[in-house]
Amino acid sequence: MDAGTTQPSTGTLLRRIAALAAPTTLIALLQAVAQLLETWLAARQGTAALAGWAVVLPFALLLQQMSTGAMGGGVVSAIARALGGNRPAEAADLVLHAVLIALGGGLLFAGLLVISPQAVLAPIAGPDAAAAAAPYAAWLFGAGAVPVWLANTLASVLRGGGRHALAARVLALAWCAYPPLGWLLAEPLGMGLAGLGAGFAMVFWAAALAMAAVVARGGAGFLPRLRLRPSATLFHRILSVGLVACALATIANATTILVTGQLAAYGPVAVAAYGISARLEFLTVPLAFGVGSALTALVGRAAGAGEWALARRTAWAGAAMALLVTGAAGLSVGLWPEGFARAFTGDLAVVAVAAAALSYTGPAFGGFGLGMALYFASMGAGRMTGPVLAAISRIAVAVGGGWLLAGPLGLGMEGHFLGVALGITAYGAVTAASVRRGVWQVRGTA
Repeated sequence: MDAGTTQPSTGTLLRRIAALAAPTTLIALLQAVAQLLETWLAARQGTAALAGWAVVLPFALLLQQMSTGAMGGGVVSAIARALGGNRPAEAADLVLHAVLIALGGGLLFAGLLVISPQAVLAPIAGPDAAAAAAPYAAWLFGAGAVPVWLANTLASVLRGGGRHALAARVLALAWCAYPPLGWLLAEPLGMGLAGLGAGFAMVFWAAALAMAAVVARGGAGFLPRLRLRPSATLFHRILSVGLVACALATIANATTILVTGQLAAYGPVAVAAYGISARLEFLTVPLAFGVGSALTALVGRAAGAGEWALARRTAWAGAAMALLVTGAAGLSVGLWPEGFARAFTGDLAVVAVAAAALSYTGPAFGGFGLGMALYFASMGAGRMTGPVLAAISRIAVAVGGGWLLAGPLGLGMEGHFLGVALGITAYGAVTAASVRRGVWQVRGTA
């Protein structure tokens, strides 16, 4: 039903979202700081190493996004809908299926980017950048892909049960440990860029083991049932949302890969500079994820109970919060782009290009945050058509529009940056347009 129950006030909704979002937002901030320090450490290894790090960046982001917000969101949504529909046994059975999916996802990443990393990376940014990236990719994906998937999937099990704070405690330790360990391996121990990949893998193996112990003890509010035959129906509960979300994460990172490929024609300085810009752009994802993870759980429970009016109101309340946070961050970047660029590198040529990119993309961060929050809410609702159209709009505008602006319209490199900003804006607008009564309702009702 879309009505018939007493609806909580907007203030009550905001408090519910904030209560679940607070611990995940803290993790998002720690993750953002760790990733900024990673960018700084990569830049300390030299411009060639920074270019190598930049070409791996979209794949590293895809690894995190798929395991945390995409397939992880499918896990949160499936468990939240099961609990909202008063089916705790189903929630317990979903844990095994989530773990099996995580193992498959981790092995897929390891296979694609460890067996022949240069074959994957060289066509994007050239052989020199690919050669610098190969040892880093081998450690990051060969040793780290499986534990990242496992840790983030088990954290999603906890979030599906409404235990966001418990998931946050384990991940907080991982993100706090990563920068000093990465620095130790990269510089004092002489591993260079590869040390960052090795440090990342080590902390997430520890996080995966700790998260497994927490879930096995009933940390999600129920004991998982692992001794059962896998069920196609339960796989579908997760994959019907998670696969779509993974496709959207792939499109988002394909946008960055294709823009990087377009900028490779301007040389390694342009590739390195855009790596800095893209890192700051994608930092809006963990910022929005704090609110988004709360929305997936709350909207999922409301949708599971058939309370669609409540689901829509919850989504828009959370979206307003995400817009405020990411919009403020983006405005700061857009007003002081050179200062942000200088925080990562002392190479004046890289600083100049990165500042130009950020002056275009920074003001669009708020729209990205809005779109991301409503994307996570759509996962909880099981309504993914709007986010799919939004992702297609983004890549079309950023890549196709950027080419048009840079070439035929004569804006050069800055045309690509403007295209990226317009693509981000299109993503937010199209996602927002899909969260309405005509789409978010019981199937077959008006």
